[in-house]
Amino acid sequence: MPIDPTVAIGADLGERTFSWSGSDVLLYHLGIGAGSRAGDNVSPAALAYTLDDARLQVLPSFGVVAPTFHETDPPPLDLPGCDINLAQVVHGSQSISVHGPLPTSGTATIRTTLTDVWDKGKACVIWQEGVARSASGEPLWTVRSSIFVKGEGGWGGERGSSQAVALPEREPDTVTTYDVTPQQALLYRLCGDRNPLHADPGFAQAAGFSAPILHGLCSYGIVLRELTDALLDGEASKVAGFGGRFSGVVFPGETIGVKGWREDGRIVASAAIAGGERDGSPVLADVVLDLA
Repeated sequence: MPIDPTVAIGADLGERTFSWSGSDVLLYHLGIGAGSRAGDNVSPAALAYTLDDARLQVLPSFGVVAPTFHETDPPPLDLPGCDINLAQVVHGSQSISVHGPLPTSGTATIRTTLTDVWDKGKACVIWQEGVARSASGEPLWTVRSSIFVKGEGGWGGERGSSQAVALPEREPDTVTTYDVTPQQALLYRLCGDRNPLHADPGFAQAAGFSAPILHGLCSYGIVLRELTDALLDGEASKVAGFGGRFSGVVFPGETIGVKGWREDGRIVASAAIAGGERDGSPVLADVVLDLA
């Protein structure tokens, strides 16, 4: 059996020590669209993401990619008890919680564990969790993510739970759009994700897509940035956590529409394609932004 949950669940994936610089933060922010609108080159709000001066801040979503930021190979899938290949896998969900504003440079160590494997019949969902700590051992952030593995499952394992985030039945507190640039995926792949699904047309077609698609984590970062700018005055330090479920794909050149609501001390949101032939197609669901 390609997936052996008795081996996978609870497996320790070990530690990774990594460092990041202000240049990495700048590249990441550019990769998720900061500074791309007309006038952003002179906008103090936009420059807080894109200029390496005393005002530079770090969106918490950077913590998701920081450990692998300098990788140049496609992401490995050598997970204990999981014999799978890259063409089977799509990102299922992602969340991060931070213990304070992320520094613009630093060194940390992350330890990651496989926490769950869910049997969905014709597919399975693999969950992992990682805790990043500073050199002195203080926790910096915790990430939790899932991958959806097509063609696996059916062994009679736990299906897992799902809890949809209810959106308020009123007008959103913000409605914004972001125009994904044609080269967005090619730029974002420099943030440590060289999966050919996002760059190689032949690979993308073999995986069932008409063209390379945008990284899910790029959409994830775009949505966080849009919500932070629209509802938190552009202050990344007001974000304590951010999570969402990847509910659809984005092709470079499309527009992402974001709706956000202030609700019970947090922000809930949704993201979908705005305009074009795929208008309304989902992008990110069950979006929750926790406030610091």
